[in-house]
Amino acid sequence: MEELISSLREFNLVSAAARLLLAMAAGGVIGYGRSRKERAAGFRTYMLISVGAAMSVLLALYQYHMLQGAWADAAAATGNKYDASRLAAQVVTGIGFLGAGIIIKASHQQVRGLTTATGLFATVCLSMAAGAGFYEAVILTLLLIELVLNVMSPLEGEFKRRLRNITLNVEFDSVDDISAICEVMEDMHAQIFDIDIERSVQKDDQYPSAIFILKLSRENHSHSAMLSSLAELKSVRSVQELVA
Repeated sequence: MEELISSLREFNLVSAAARLLLAMAAGGVIGYGRSRKERAAGFRTYMLISVGAAMSVLLALYQYHMLQGAWADAAAATGNKYDASRLAAQVVTGIGFLGAGIIIKASHQQVRGLTTATGLFATVCLSMAAGAGFYEAVILTLLLIELVLNVMSPLEGEFKRRLRNITLNVEFDSVDDISAICEVMEDMHAQIFDIDIERSVQKDDQYPSAIFILKLSRENHSHSAMLSSLAELKSVRSVQELVA
């Protein structure tokens, strides 16, 4: 096994193909999970990004080897100095622009796409390691990324729902109903930090809504109890907990 890995660390056609395939496979594993969750960047996007990032490192290595061999005389004559890390640095900059395009501001003051953007950045770094032949780091990073995206996601949601801080989006008939909504919250001994009323036109079944930022009491810190109490009000059309 050590001999095989040592041979794959050498720069040749076989090792280049192995690195590209490893990067594509790792990107495919991550992208498959994102596709199942219907995220902006899915299976093929992650695979293409991974292959491109690995190829950038291979191209940098190829240019370095050529400057040490076939291009050595021309490089010496022109005084050209080559930095193999510059091409990889441009890839990291480029993925930043791609990630910025994925991050969007959704309704109710929510921002979506942060996990997808950071996932793409981590996948690019993983693929660059594959292109450099750092196989051990690729496998370890792949396991860690999968752990964060698939295992930690439900745990994070459960943890946030156990916190006393809660953010609610409540849709109601009229702005005059806000006082009744606040009374329900105060009856449950919740502390209201902020109320942000969103503009809405009451036609085509659209009603005004507001974002409530609360801190539940120690005695009654159940998120579901608060949601149920608000939903029982006749003036409330819908109530939703906003989880980032």
